[in-house]
Amino acid sequence: MTAIIDSIFGWIGDRLSRYLSQTHPTRSLAVPTDPVMLMACLKPGDVVLIEGQTRVSVAIKYLTQSTWSHAALYVGNASGLVDGLGQPRCFLEADIREGVRVVSVAEFTGLHCRVCRPIGLNDVEINALIHFVLARLGHRYDLKNVFDLARYLLPTPPVPVRWRRRMLALGSGDPTRAICSTLIAQAFQSVRYPILPLIETVPSKDPTCLGCMDEILWVRHHSLFVPRDFDVSPYFCVIKPMLAMNFDHRQLTWNEDANKEFA
Repeated sequence: MTAIIDSIFGWIGDRLSRYLSQTHPTRSLAVPTDPVMLMACLKPGDVVLIEGQTRVSVAIKYLTQSTWSHAALYVGNASGLVDGLGQPRCFLEADIREGVRVVSVAEFTGLHCRVCRPIGLNDVEINALIHFVLARLGHRYDLKNVFDLARYLLPTPPVPVRWRRRMLALGSGDPTRAICSTLIAQAFQSVRYPILPLIETVPSKDPTCLGCMDEILWVRHHSLFVPRDFDVSPYFCVIKPMLAMNFDHRQLTWNEDANKEFA
């Protein structure tokens, strides 16, 4: 009986995930990121934030009060895979339907992206970071917990702001891990690199420094991380691809018709 119930819920979960993964364009004032510019400014270990256009993206952006609904880790050529056009699959991400996979830059065509770069990691740590995520390549998520998926059918639930992040960590966790930034957060935690740790201030143990205070970092559970955390983290440098390409405002072509306005 249990197997039959699991099969039924699995079927419903598959249909829900298919529906939530469908494109649902929303109006955005942001300019889509040029794929060439994006690739030109990337380094292994960079986190790429994406303003998604799927149904589930709308809910995530609302719950996290952020532009960003998805995150991917740039792994360079470490996967050794290419897409149908011969482009390297150099971005590792967790997808609600496909699980942990690597995709090419073509996956982000027409979308607004931002690069968040961890500062201070050495080559050994970056390699360990990439090895951590690639070791999970091909992992598929269990979608039979229908509740985890059904909550995203209501894009803007009437939930107080202070509870919205917690909504992403409810239920079994598997669909949440596929949607949010759990895997990337776990990877950085594996090399003890901070994202948004909890900070406790305690009296210094240095006897020569009376009145001094020390900061102790506490690791937050990886299930609570969302894409925006990499954007607001003080330990990641925000890189905008267009500005990284020696942007010159003098080269822009403006419409001189003063009577034409766009809302």
